[in-house]
Amino acid sequence: MEEIKMNEKNPSIAIDGPAGSGKSTVARLVAKKLGFVYVDTGAMYRTVGLYCAENAVNLENIDEVAKALEDINIELKYDDGVQHIYLNGKDVSSAIRVQRIAEYASKVAAIGAVREKLVEIQREIAENGKVVMDGRDIGTNVIPNAKAKIYLDASVEVRTERRCHELEEKGISFDKNVIRKEIVDRDNFDKNRKINPLTIAKDATIIDTSSMTIEEVEDRIVKLFIGEVI
Repeated sequence: MEEIKMNEKNPSIAIDGPAGSGKSTVARLVAKKLGFVYVDTGAMYRTVGLYCAENAVNLENIDEVAKALEDINIELKYDDGVQHIYLNGKDVSSAIRVQRIAEYASKVAAIGAVREKLVEIQREIAENGKVVMDGRDIGTNVIPNAKAKIYLDASVEVRTERRCHELEEKGISFDKNVIRKEIVDRDNFDKNRKINPLTIAKDATIIDTSSMTIEEVEDRIVKLFIGEVI
């Protein structure tokens, strides 16, 4: 995989962290405040997962998944600053937001061929600078020369409460113990996968969001970034 060729002086913000740490919500707000482009890399993995689910691709067969990638075209488009993701010309922004597809996304994200394809797309977007990108290996792998690197974290208990609150608002029934186990299992999987695991970049600023509001986290990141680029 080629190294990113983005000019080192191009501004960008990399936000990494485990599930439920608030990455996506905060990244969207920061991008809006700074007038940057928000890139939700997790949505890309979910889109590959959606294709595999709809086409009965065997995720245990790496060659089969790699072959399927030849038929997957992913595009990001923005409508009034809101990211929409397209799979082979179809807007799947809502279809990828179900738990089953999240599970597929987690599995395909551990496959080298998938990561190579999607990281290439992510780096192409970042080459233009002025992006806020969130994921699990953004500061360590995708855009390691980002002007600001943030690692968001929160306790398992807080992340469980957040997920339960989201489901409750959507009117979806849940078992809190099951949700907690899913979060712990996802953490273990992401941190121990062989390819680009979830780690903290050496020069990242760690922000524990457990007792912070979204607005407080947003403000902290914006101030950190402004300090970086002055």
